Amino acid sequence: MSTRIASLIAFPLASLFAAGALAAAVVGQPAPAFSVKDIAGKTVSLADFKGKTVVLEWHNFGCPFVQKHYNSGNMQGMQKNFSGQVVWLAVNSTEPGHQDYVKPAAIRKKLNEMGAVPAAYLMDESGEMGKAYGAKVTPHMFIVDPSGKVVYNGAIDDKRSADVKDMRTANNFVFAALMDLKNGKPVAIASNAPYGCTIKYR
Repeated sequence: MSTRIASLIAFPLASLFAAGALAAAVVGQPAPAFSVKDIAGKTVSLADFKGKTVVLEWHNFGCPFVQKHYNSGNMQGMQKNFSGQVVWLAVNSTEPGHQDYVKPAAIRKKLNEMGAVPAAYLMDESGEMGKAYGAKVTPHMFIVDPSGKVVYNGAIDDKRSADVKDMRTANNFVFAALMDLKNGKPVAIASNAPYGCTIKYR
């Protein structure tokens, strides 16, 4: 593992909480409400999707861990496979003044290039939504069931690397959780520690 990747994957608690106290979206509890503008300038709220399963994917195209899941087609595959069954929302909580910040127009272009099809891409520039959920890294994944409760909080899979080749043997926690819900079962693995690049909060 390169020094750069090692530094990205390591996120001491001190640095995580320096940007402000992070709450937490607790499995089994109601998901934190939010109203955030998407890249088209439209306000999107959790309440808009009452009675539906919602996937929240904390995102940053500059993160090599995010790139792994898009370069392999994994993320787009899930977005398409579960289209019509779940509402997939990508969320970017990078503060506008940070070098990692990307403007909505550039994000829209990149999504098109990658064939990504989230229902909406939210610009959480204040960081309020991310902090309410306790989102720590990209990608940090959450699933909210039709009753509005959090049923998954954690990593996308069990291969904590940025190497696309590791996708071949990865256990995809998000896919498994969505299949459990589709089959009317409790989510077998509902929480674990996420991995990725730290979110650059305001």
